[in-house]
Amino acid sequence: MAKVRGAIVVAVEKCKGCGLCANSCPADVIKLEKKVNAKGYNYAYMFNPEACTGCTNCATVCPDSVITVYRLKATKNN
Repeated sequence: MAKVRGAIVVAVEKCKGCGLCANSCPADVIKLEKKVNAKGYNYAYMFNPEACTGCTNCATVCPDSVITVYRLKATKNN
């Protein structure tokens, strides 16, 4: 059975750095960047992308809908 992998894309310039996405991530994939966007906010990014399962918790809790989640079936190469 193929394992599901995920990836997120954050609209960096729209992210306000509230941190709800990082707190809701069960795999500890998301952190807030130390750099700031044009509005002066620390934005979310994938700190640990290999662990993302594509659960969509981050996108669900984002109050500004700036996160898009992609899900892929990871195939095992033998």
